[in-house]
Amino acid sequence: MNRILVIQTASIGDVILSTPVIEKLHQAFPDAKIDLLVKNGMEGLFNGHPFLHELLVWDKKNGKYKNLFAILKKIRSAHYDWVINLQRFASTGFLTAFSKGAVTTGFSKNPFSFLFTEKILHEIRPGVHEVYRNLKLIESRAGNSFTPPRLYPSVSDQARTAQYKSGNYYTLSPASLWFTKQYPAEKWIEFMGYIDEKSGVYLLGSSQDHELCERLIRESGHKNTTNLAGKLTFLESAALMRDARMNFTNDSAPMHLASATNSPVTVIYCSTIPDFGFGPLSDDSAIVEIAGKLDCRPCGLHGFRSCPKVHFRCATEIDVHGLSARL
Repeated sequence: MNRILVIQTASIGDVILSTPVIEKLHQAFPDAKIDLLVKNGMEGLFNGHPFLHELLVWDKKNGKYKNLFAILKKIRSAHYDWVINLQRFASTGFLTAFSKGAVTTGFSKNPFSFLFTEKILHEIRPGVHEVYRNLKLIESRAGNSFTPPRLYPSVSDQARTAQYKSGNYYTLSPASLWFTKQYPAEKWIEFMGYIDEKSGVYLLGSSQDHELCERLIRESGHKNTTNLAGKLTFLESAALMRDARMNFTNDSAPMHLASATNSPVTVIYCSTIPDFGFGPLSDDSAIVEIAGKLDCRPCGLHGFRSCPKVHFRCATEIDVHGLSARL
């Protein structure tokens, strides 16, 4: 195995959960050139990554299928010894099947898996983390020991965030792409009332989350809070989270940033559940969710843009004391 390609073109959390595969491949084949294919926007996660030879980027926003064939041409010209597809979607299955890779490995749920040389079962069941499912793809050649996610914030990422680390601080990542995975703003505001104003609070997220974070600052009245939404890169956010007293997140990408830097994290689960296998992996991690059971929870694997039952009890009935206990 001299040249290996790993494919994961999904969103931030899934891409971060692909990093154990890179770690294991490097351990098993230290002299191999390991490439990774991601979608545009994910490049910043891998700046300065020590084990990647080349980062391939598929632009899925502009000319998606034209760019798909351009990426396929590049993959075929590389003559990979092993192509490993972590996704179960047709587009990446097509890339894998026609990659000209000597060995092609992916999940049996992929529509193109009948053309792979190796197919592995992907099962979502209690107690099995997505990292284990991903590592199953390479187990036969790289061993079966568990390896956690890993990202590599640089010295410059540390320097960029050093200005925020003068005292004790917490980070809050209040947003999510999905409404039903996002703890309500009113509950975040209530929780912020428990945080001593001697401690700093940094609100993290994308530029689209800026207004939500401004609302939290305005309505909580916590005077030692800074809105950093849209102001930090992925790796800068990870560098800041690593030295926080605690990081509070939804079941969303910032949780995985914490896992990949072994940062302390408390994760709020609303409509989704930890048993799906995408939970936190930091040594210091905790999960906060509704105390009782709801017949409608979980309502989906990924979440929805509104509560299917309208009441959204899985979020509104989570007691903020579960969060304040982690301060």
